Amino acid sequence: MGKRLLILLFCFVSILSSAQDELLDSLTLVTYQEYTDLEEALKNPNNVVKLTLRKKKYKTFPTQILELKNLQFLDLSKNAIKELPDSIVQLKKLQFLLLSKNGLERLPVNFGNMGNLIYLNINQNDITNLPYSFGNLEKLQYLDMWSNNLDFMPENFNSLKNLKWLDMRSILISKSVQDNFYNTFPNARIYFSPPCNCGS
Repeated sequence: MGKRLLILLFCFVSILSSAQDELLDSLTLVTYQEYTDLEEALKNPNNVVKLTLRKKKYKTFPTQILELKNLQFLDLSKNAIKELPDSIVQLKKLQFLLLSKNGLERLPVNFGNMGNLIYLNINQNDITNLPYSFGNLEKLQYLDMWSNNLDFMPENFNSLKNLKWLDMRSILISKSVQDNFYNTFPNARIYFSPPCNCGS
């Protein structure tokens, strides 16, 4: 009986390890445990796939998060984090990143190294420009930038060929630039506010 239990335990650990080695689709990710306390998550860092730390009053990015090597979903919305460390790219498996309502002023220059990111929400922040590396996020499908102070987009932004959803409302953008977005991403659902009489 003890031997049988040992075999079952080994199989379970093998399955869990396999799941952590792979990137999960969004439907499977929903079934995983969601941690809402960082200290609790750090007790078993290798088991943490989803972490939600909304409204925790963080003023800086909690660098302990970088210990969660299998993290694929991170929600830091509604804090007061004005910038992210360059080291965030250590979260190699991260697919979903939510950072809305933080007063975020910029993204790291190496942000484009987050190669598995498919969902990014940075709405209602104070970002004025995106780093040039942003165009390297080739897997990105959903991008919410609503209500920022953007006045510069990197030239290689059009490299985001998998983009399916883009929200740029409440950002001053001329009609010609909006038309260019529609032409560049014909298969994406794009949201703009009425165009401005401006040069960008």
